[in-house]
Amino acid sequence: MLLEFIATIATGFGVAGVILIVNTITRGMLPRWSMPVGVGVGMLTFTIWAEYAWLSRTVDAMPGSVEVVSTNETTAFYRPWTYVAPLTTRFRAVDHAASMTHPDHPELVLARVVLMGRWERSYDIRVMVDCAEGRRADLLEGMDFDGDGALEGARWRDMPEDDEILRAVCNGE
Repeated sequence: MLLEFIATIATGFGVAGVILIVNTITRGMLPRWSMPVGVGVGMLTFTIWAEYAWLSRTVDAMPGSVEVVSTNETTAFYRPWTYVAPLTTRFRAVDHAASMTHPDHPELVLARVVLMGRWERSYDIRVMVDCAEGRRADLLEGMDFDGDGALEGARWRDMPEDDEILRAVCNGE
């Protein structure tokens, strides 16, 4: 957040420099209001770009084994442009490199799900997905694996067939 604030201020100074150069070249022909308006528009434009580019910049910084499975788009009255193009503020992803199966239970996949939000703390959740039954269990304290690799003490939740996490984990895309 601090770096984007500094970048926004730097953008303002950059736009001010361009306006000063143009004003010098035109021998002061620009109106007096061009400096504050130009700086304001430049800073606002940079801020909007940073908001919309957050998802792609964040995903590009992740390893190639991470697949984004769903996003959350929002609109806000204080960002009227989001009614035209909604802003992505959160996403869920599956890290395929961290997925594991047990030889005795190939239908059970232990997966890492990443939950990220703009200006929020990210969370890594370990889940066990039963691809045959279409259900999942979040790995919490009190759960354990028995001798043959089955999960004991799990609270299973049914998942719809079109669930993004189920599709990504079970299809291994």
